[in-house]
Amino acid sequence: MCNFCFDDNKIKTKTTFTVEYKDCIIVIKNVPCLECQMCGEITFTDDVSAKLEKIVETAKKIMQEISVIDYTKAA
Repeated sequence: MCNFCFDDNKIKTKTTFTVEYKDCIIVIKNVPCLECQMCGEITFTDDVSAKLEKIVETAKKIMQEISVIDYTKAA
């Protein structure tokens, strides 16, 4: 069920997750997610959220102005 509009019609798809950290931008592409077909709200499973957190922490250590990471290769 969607946390935003409470509709029950979600599909599995992929999205791009972006984080701003200090003066840098971290972009993680091809992230598996659930998308509400009514309002477009994107949610992640607990497993994907945990993996995103690890990827972001790793990216912070190698900080560049812009980092683009493919989830399917980093997770």
